[in-house]
Amino acid sequence: MNVSVDVAWKSLNKHGEELCGDKVEVLKTGDSEIVILADGMGSGVKANILATLTSKILATMYLEGAPIEACVETIAKTLPVCKVREVAYATFSILQIFHNGDAYLVEFDNPSCVFVRDGKVVDYPYEERVIEDKVIHLYRFKVQLNDCFVLMSDGVIYAGVGELLNFGWTWDSMAEYTLKCTKETLSASRLAAMLSKACDDLYGQKPGDDTTVAVTRVIERRIVNLFTGPPTQKEDDERVVKDFMRGEGRKVVCGGTSANIVARILHKDIVTSLNYADPNVPPTAAIDGLDLVTEGVLTLGKALNLLRRYEQDEFDEAFFDELDAENGAAKLAKLIIEECTELNMFVGKAVNTAHQNSNLPFDLSIRMNLVDQLKECAEHIGKNVNVKYY
Repeated sequence: MNVSVDVAWKSLNKHGEELCGDKVEVLKTGDSEIVILADGMGSGVKANILATLTSKILATMYLEGAPIEACVETIAKTLPVCKVREVAYATFSILQIFHNGDAYLVEFDNPSCVFVRDGKVVDYPYEERVIEDKVIHLYRFKVQLNDCFVLMSDGVIYAGVGELLNFGWTWDSMAEYTLKCTKETLSASRLAAMLSKACDDLYGQKPGDDTTVAVTRVIERRIVNLFTGPPTQKEDDERVVKDFMRGEGRKVVCGGTSANIVARILHKDIVTSLNYADPNVPPTAAIDGLDLVTEGVLTLGKALNLLRRYEQDEFDEAFFDELDAENGAAKLAKLIIEECTELNMFVGKAVNTAHQNSNLPFDLSIRMNLVDQLKECAEHIGKNVNVKYY
């Protein structure tokens, strides 16, 4: 078993606060992925500092291989205890999923993780430990493909208190809604956006507490191969197409010249779509055996804009409506965001005269600039990216 995980989270700040008192850290080790959600007591600056401290300490120690006892002990000794309530200033959840399918969950005072498997919310047994006077829940289990985990801060289960519901959204109602949404959604980010919106609606768009959901889904490796730009030497056309077609995964070509090269070498026709769904985005085309064929620079630029918004946490239900649009840029961005764990880019370095001011050096060609930004952005949102130049 070699699993990948898809992780996304959304936070709502307490109404009137500029900073969020919850903090999510996502880490990759050689053989696992780790998601940490820390919730600082109170709200605003103080809570933000406490949550940040907690998540950073846990992340650093976990990456160094420290046992959970040492992590909790360090947190307990580092963070002060509230004199009034006599409780520590931050709560946390840590989920670690290994690529071989082993998983490990630690919870301290956060609401329990919602665990969805095979269309059901599952309860799984935990071991209770007391470390530094703190009761910690430890879970060990094996994951399966399509498992879904939702970590949350307590703002989630208090949503709606005093506004729409007398006692807020209970953990059970949250779990039930999560289950309904997992049946409708593919990606962790869509589910996070739906759950976050439900909380926001229950709070009447004025959250009474910092409210965070962190969604982790267990998925197969999904590879997207993208070819753009003709090679510097024309005799390399065949080599780039062979390399591009050889690997497993989806096949995407961006650029008219690149599409012509692929069609010529594979002896296929290019069928241009007459569907102008969006007058601002050039129409797509089709080549038998490829998943997506788009125009080059304009489409890459617009897809990059969508990826940037996603990277900056600006995804909500309206964003996903844009992502589902019938145009080349939306289709490319959707592939990378929702259906890709690994992006292989095959990039020709021939300079397109249309993009080039004769006084500019090659590196400033627009396409190369877009490729660099696309690589950086895809890596930021957790994709493994390989680029090969021709």
